[in-house]
Amino acid sequence: MVETESAFKFTPHDHVFLGKDHDKAERRTWAVIALCTVMMIAEIVGGALFGSLALIADGLHMSTHAGALLLAALAYTYARKYADDRSFTFGTGKFGDLAGYSSAIVLAMIALLIGYEAVSRLLNPVAISFNEAIPIAVLGLAVNVVSAWLLSGGHHHGHSHGHGHDHGEEPRRIAFGSRLLEIEVFEENVPPRFRLRAESGLLPDASDVNIETIRPDGSRQLFSFDLWGHYLESRDEIPEPHAFTAMVRLTQAGQQQERELEFEEHDHGDAQGDGHGSHHRDNNMRAAVIHVVADAAVSVLVIAGLLLARTFGWLWMDPLAGLIGALVIANWSVGLLRDTGGILLDRTADPRMAERVRAVIESDGDRVTDLHLWRLGPGHLGAIVSVATTQAREAAHYRQRLAKFGDLSHVTVEVQHALQLS
Repeated sequence: MVETESAFKFTPHDHVFLGKDHDKAERRTWAVIALCTVMMIAEIVGGALFGSLALIADGLHMSTHAGALLLAALAYTYARKYADDRSFTFGTGKFGDLAGYSSAIVLAMIALLIGYEAVSRLLNPVAISFNEAIPIAVLGLAVNVVSAWLLSGGHHHGHSHGHGHDHGEEPRRIAFGSRLLEIEVFEENVPPRFRLRAESGLLPDASDVNIETIRPDGSRQLFSFDLWGHYLESRDEIPEPHAFTAMVRLTQAGQQQERELEFEEHDHGDAQGDGHGSHHRDNNMRAAVIHVVADAAVSVLVIAGLLLARTFGWLWMDPLAGLIGALVIANWSVGLLRDTGGILLDRTADPRMAERVRAVIESDGDRVTDLHLWRLGPGHLGAIVSVATTQAREAAHYRQRLAKFGDLSHVTVEVQHALQLS
């Protein structure tokens, strides 16, 4: 006999696997498109009025920039519009990854075009109108800096206590029955502490919540909470490093429930995309940011090349700067292609999570005969687990054990009993 049972973590029959900040990201992307469109029109009209071919050329370049961002914005809009469409078996959370993959291809093509033009100019130098080219490059840099600022939400997520690395943890959503809680390590201009919010707005009593951290060396620390307006905050600071397992405990109706979350230090420059926690990354926004950052990087290199060329007469500096920019863009596009391609092909999103799922199931002597773990959308993982057991256990038993993993948004369990295996 084989018994199969499915469950959706947050709301029964819910296939909405969009990122937590999906709506905000969508609005920010459209805002940047509006900015690029205004600049594009201004440059083309200004170039036509003042007879500047360079200004018209930069305006046309800005149109390709806006077109690439339009791909990201449409992916956000389409994913949101059809999020409840049941014809998408596992929701629309991967539209952002599909758009990111497409953007990576566009970036690779741009890198090839810039590289080709740079090599051509190295072999056959052309005259440069420095008085027009430099101000336009500076204007392009300014637009890209503003665009990057808008896409990031007008702030950064870096450490504010003197460390030279980014934390990278977004608020984590976990379910205790019908109650949804959000937990984050908050450290913006303050020492790091746990903050807990209720998605429904109804917070539990501070005395009913605690978090115990378990670090790789086995050390443990228990955090109690106090109420601060619309959120709960831990009384004690979280010591560095922020790499630990967090056991989140909530008492409801006299019964204590427990969920498990993983926290690790992240490097946003990791292009591999296979480190723990990468399944929280919004690759659609990442692609949009790479577009503007790549353009800004090229603008900086071009400005430097133009200044050196004008000062010392080194005309080869301009195409050399373009060639370096092409290599940088190509490197970023390869990383984005690798990460988004793996998601679209349902590559295991988090090998460490897969091992933890296996360990939880097998801790009581059962055996995992098949395990599939893939990304459904930013911060959402799907899992299919086949378990062989000699005990009288049903699928609900294993679903309950896996409930401690807050990132598992869709779980299917298949149970194979010993009588049917012999």
